[in-house]
Amino acid sequence: MDRTTIDLWVGIFVALGVAALLGLAMKVGNLTTNNIGETYTVTANFENIGGLKPRAPVKSAGVVVGRVADITFDTATYEAVVSLSLDKRYPFPKDTFANIYTAGLLGEQYIGLEAGGDEAALVNGDKITQTQDAVVLEKMISQFLYSKASESTDDKSEKSESTKSDADALGSSPLDNIGKPSND
Repeated sequence: MDRTTIDLWVGIFVALGVAALLGLAMKVGNLTTNNIGETYTVTANFENIGGLKPRAPVKSAGVVVGRVADITFDTATYEAVVSLSLDKRYPFPKDTFANIYTAGLLGEQYIGLEAGGDEAALVNGDKITQTQDAVVLEKMISQFLYSKASESTDDKSEKSESTKSDADALGSSPLDNIGKPSND
């Protein structure tokens, strides 16, 4: 092959690589899914939204039914106010639950809607009152470590009390073992 043919193939592969990276960036940024038609907006308050971002998906039963439109902070209640744009094709009852979930162990966060049993449906401007905050991994780990540390402290105090009471019940004293050869 001559030099111009090699240059042509290198150029084609570079262009394909750039197009693949652009497609991947669009997919990661949630810019590729735009199949939501007319929407209505509802809000939900959360004490902790974790890493939830605008344009994050809103799912119900694994189906994307909307997007997070906006996230603001309410200085009166000290909570995050999340505005959800839901597709009008999917009406939800007024007693719907809004939960913040994580896709996978360390994936993106999204809002999951669990429909209630109310006859009346949410309309534009309504507020979802039943919410569950995001699970913050760092907080869970620290709670786990703290509970393990307190368990080990409790176990040590229980063991020392039980050893002392066993020795008293047998009528022996720690001084009884002085001068005896060890079994090392």
